[in-house]
Amino acid sequence: MVNILINWFLSALSLMIVAHVIRGFDVTSFTTALIAALVIGLVNATVGLLLKIITFPLTLLKLGVFWIVINALMLKLAATLVPGFTINGFFPAFFGAIVLSLVNIFLRSVTGRYSAGQQFPGGHCA
Repeated sequence: MVNILINWFLSALSLMIVAHVIRGFDVTSFTTALIAALVIGLVNATVGLLLKIITFPLTLLKLGVFWIVINALMLKLAATLVPGFTINGFFPAFFGAIVLSLVNIFLRSVTGRYSAGQQFPGGHCA
């Protein structure tokens, strides 16, 4: 249970960092980031998983780059569901998805919460 809470906290912290780095990617408070991290995880576990399965052939053709597009769309969807979490346009979502994955990898490697092949909360995978 403690691991789940720590991963949730790290996901929210990642969102806050991305909001400071990417223009057009806004999170109003850490509480909003906690809620957004939870919603992103739920959206990616449901709609995101379905989209990744359906678009797998396209992802293979594009060497995995299309998954970033799907992650960006899932971030946009989560932003429509969480008050105080806004993404203004596709490009902030696209670059936000990339930076969010990188920040997640960094934070989890620093805290020792990452193991090879582990999927991060929020659906972002290394």
